Amino acid sequence: MPGENLSRDEARARAELLSVDGYEVFLDLRSATAESEEALPRTFRSVTTIRFRRTGAGDGTFADLVAPSVNAVTLNGRPLDPAEVFDGSRIALSGLREENVLVVDAQCAYSRTGEGMHRFVDPEDGEVYLYTQYEPADARRVFADFEQPDLKAPFRFEVAAPEGWTVWSNAAVASREGATWRFAETTPISTYITAVVAGPYHYESDLYTRVLGDGRLLEIPLGALCRKGLAKHFDADDVFLVTKQGLDFFHDHFDYPYPFGKYDQAFVPEYNLGAMENPGCVTFREEFVFRGKVTQASFERRANVILHEMAHMWFGDLVTMRWWDDLWLKESFADFMGALSLVEATRFQNGWVTFANNRKAWAYRADQLPSTHPVTADIHDLEDAKLNFDGITYAKGASVLKQLVAYAGREAFMEGARRYFKRHAYGNTSLDDLLAVLEETSGRDMKAWSRSWLETSGVNTLTPQLICDAGDRITELAVVQDGGAAPGAAAPASPRPHRVAVGLYRHEGAELVRYARAEVDVSGPRTVVAELAGRERPAMVLVNDDDLTYCKVRFDEGSLDTLRGHLGSVADPLARAVCWSALWNLTRDALMPARDFIGLVLDFAGRESDIGVLQTVHAWTRTALVHYAAPEWRAEGGRRLSEGALRELRLAEPGSQHQLTWARFLASAAATDADLQLLQGLLDGTAKIDGLEVDQELRWAFLEPLASHGVADESAIGAELARDDTASGRRHQVRCLAARPSGAVKDQAWAQVVESEALSNALVEAVISGFAQASQRELLAPYAERYFAAIERVWAERSIQIGMEVVRGLFPALQDDEATLRATDAWLGSHPDAPGALRRLVLESRDDLARALRAQSCDAAAG
Repeated sequence: MPGENLSRDEARARAELLSVDGYEVFLDLRSATAESEEALPRTFRSVTTIRFRRTGAGDGTFADLVAPSVNAVTLNGRPLDPAEVFDGSRIALSGLREENVLVVDAQCAYSRTGEGMHRFVDPEDGEVYLYTQYEPADARRVFADFEQPDLKAPFRFEVAAPEGWTVWSNAAVASREGATWRFAETTPISTYITAVVAGPYHYESDLYTRVLGDGRLLEIPLGALCRKGLAKHFDADDVFLVTKQGLDFFHDHFDYPYPFGKYDQAFVPEYNLGAMENPGCVTFREEFVFRGKVTQASFERRANVILHEMAHMWFGDLVTMRWWDDLWLKESFADFMGALSLVEATRFQNGWVTFANNRKAWAYRADQLPSTHPVTADIHDLEDAKLNFDGITYAKGASVLKQLVAYAGREAFMEGARRYFKRHAYGNTSLDDLLAVLEETSGRDMKAWSRSWLETSGVNTLTPQLICDAGDRITELAVVQDGGAAPGAAAPASPRPHRVAVGLYRHEGAELVRYARAEVDVSGPRTVVAELAGRERPAMVLVNDDDLTYCKVRFDEGSLDTLRGHLGSVADPLARAVCWSALWNLTRDALMPARDFIGLVLDFAGRESDIGVLQTVHAWTRTALVHYAAPEWRAEGGRRLSEGALRELRLAEPGSQHQLTWARFLASAAATDADLQLLQGLLDGTAKIDGLEVDQELRWAFLEPLASHGVADESAIGAELARDDTASGRRHQVRCLAARPSGAVKDQAWAQVVESEALSNALVEAVISGFAQASQRELLAPYAERYFAAIERVWAERSIQIGMEVVRGLFPALQDDEATLRATDAWLGSHPDAPGALRRLVLESRDDLARALRAQSCDAAAG
């Protein structure tokens, strides 16, 4: 990986030297299905013609290409010796003219890691499927280029494909001769959002039409595709419905017609991300094609991702950040606009509840790690960029924009966006360009706002201080702001300006309802909410009611006591989600014992109406038990959780999404012989829960705990695969095999992901997921030492995606003691010159472990 890096300074120098007029790329993909006796890697021919101009001082630069071999290089008609100019990742170019033509003929490798041109063979029918994934810098694995976002250019793709295949790219098909597909020229776009999808995909089509303000008719051909094996599960009608709703919303608000012609959406196998915003050819992970029964939260999540990627057509594709420092310019906006359009344009009108409870939890965690960074980050190179696709860039940035809308006004925000698109269409921008238009439209000092919110790191904590008189009337209610850093965590954040709502709640019948609300600007350490003086004493004060700002919420003692007894009575789902989030942050910060949080879940989760909130709370509860509970209480906590899960499963309405959610939670919490016996019975049909349909996906969910506890052996797992010998079934099988409680099994799993490159990215992820089982701490103990001995080599030899999977996934988090903390510190201390991205991953895991140990101490003290 190190030889493939690119620094910001190198990119800046190259952008000052040249501009690109256009690319012509020919890819011969017929080798994808050919019988091959050649040694790995399997390759394809890639011929790239780049026309570019020298616009600055100097006559030398380099082009980017990561390929096993180069057949020929020609610059301005002059042949260059590949052995002299190509070093494996760069092509040295000298003697540049004012106008230049570079032709590179190379053999590029198909990928099995989801980076570059990924090749997948469907185990169900043997069909081969291809797709590309480039962000931040993997287009160079498919064609020679200048791999940086600010060297935009038009692209023409030509693809030779196997007979019977269909090929898609960013632009529409211009012509086809036999198996050769030629695509129209694109508008100027960055290299990382070009795309090719090819194979015998199942394809459905539709059409979006709209009359524009000037009377013109806008027509956007819509397409949706997936593997043939998933076609029977593909609900393309719902994909098209959300797509049309999103296009309506963005055209209503952006006043800039969709600029990329067609709009295809490809659901592809073994995808590393949720989705990628390639203009005209968006790619998604195929898990969004649901093989079994799922809850509305899954449909909401898919709709949100569809809208997030659609927002990128304007924020990111039409107008693109100059360098990865301003990655937030596209991701924060897409995250915010995706949530906003979800709530206002689709059936998922509680989307802000999910955002408050789930999305922001991702941000809060990332913002308290030692690797925290401002929303607008300092990205030195591509490895830095790869790791900054994180909760800060996405969810914190979106939260900050939600705060900006409250601060500057919605219409000023939208008008700023409209001016931004028109002023910078097909260009590149930085933070200053956005601030300039927002200052114009809002009249606010955006530079001061930016310094507080975009250019500093950390999360503030807001706590109410309540004083009441003898008549139970509020004398003073104040909001106290501090940095909120837990012991040992990142440095506290400086006070920021927050526009927040403060809600007062009281009991009305069986519900806890808001009876008063005030919005206030909180800017310093302590702010009095004068508007609420004289109101009756509340049962609960909720700071950041309506979730307007980005902060951790604390409670006064009276409010916390109310929640301990009445959390399930909070009537408003968004307020309840904010409360759940605040209670979880107390647990993570070792201010609430894990057993108390688990107790709240057992008392109130069964009454949670929002299915997305319930699923998030279930995930937090598993973390609380596995990592934050005192070791001596884990067995008792596990028993209580499994009993509670079974109770709620039996109480849930038959056939409901709540019943399905509790069934999955029972599988994850199964701790006793009786639990395992029930799961086995549900699998073989000897047990039944009224209304619960045990479909294939649920069968695999039940089988994994049976495998991890030694109840299901290899033959049982093989029998399940025989029922479901599909791509999804293979991933589940690999996970279950790695979960078995055997030293030999763990050795084999370790070798598969650490010592071998035979597995694809999806199967590496599955093996790692199965390997680390909370019930197998003692069995996994020997791998802690092996982890620290292996990670530097893995990072050097494997792709960054696989390196990230191994370094994060195999960190010995289950060896949660001071010895593992010391071993981590010893590795960090003895490897000061290890790649920065690798050290960052280890530092983050170390921080998670230290947080877990603090939480365990808090929980033990409560015992």
